[in-house]
Amino acid sequence: MDMGYSSSPAYVKQSKVKGRPLYHGIKRLFDFLASSIALILLSPLFLWLAIKIHGEDGGPVFYSQIRIGKDEKPFRIYKFRSMVVNAEKLKKELLEQNEVEGAMFKMHDDPRITKIGKFIRAHSLDELPQLWNVLIGNMSLVGPRPPLPNEVEQYTDYDKQRLLVKPGCSGLWQATSRNAADFADIMVQVHQPEQCLFDLWIIIKTIGVIFHPNGM
Repeated sequence: MDMGYSSSPAYVKQSKVKGRPLYHGIKRLFDFLASSIALILLSPLFLWLAIKIHGEDGGPVFYSQIRIGKDEKPFRIYKFRSMVVNAEKLKKELLEQNEVEGAMFKMHDDPRITKIGKFIRAHSLDELPQLWNVLIGNMSLVGPRPPLPNEVEQYTDYDKQRLLVKPGCSGLWQATSRNAADFADIMVQVHQPEQCLFDLWIIIKTIGVIFHPNGM
């Protein structure tokens, strides 16, 4: 029976993304196993970073924030804190200096970033606690960047395509241009074709960024 929506571009796109159950099953199994192993192996690094972050200004080690995930469901993301404690309040004073177009705020020489924060950002170490988000299932190792609620409010229908899949710890943004990325060029891309080899390529590129920063 024709329900009147089968020819809609948005419906076709959603059907394409939500299909391929074998791929998504393998991807979730890999996410669970890889994040579990990584959290165990990286625990000494977590401890060292915690000491450095707390030691600089006495503030909290971790930073959490509400982001929007798959199907526009909110979840709490975790990172190592790389900014001063009152970073969100200071952001209002810096909005005019935003260096990227679209809903995202990005500033190359952001004065809110701490000394240890510059180091962990340059090597993408601030993202490591997101392995917990992967383990519990609200993120994937590879996927689009998880947006803020106020960013989603400014999304066009095209932008919202990225909310059809789980957000990722790594994606084209982290593995390629990062700070030089344009919102429309990289942030919105839903990884196509959705293949395990493509995901593996992104992960390998991201590991390379840890040792050879590409945009800081």
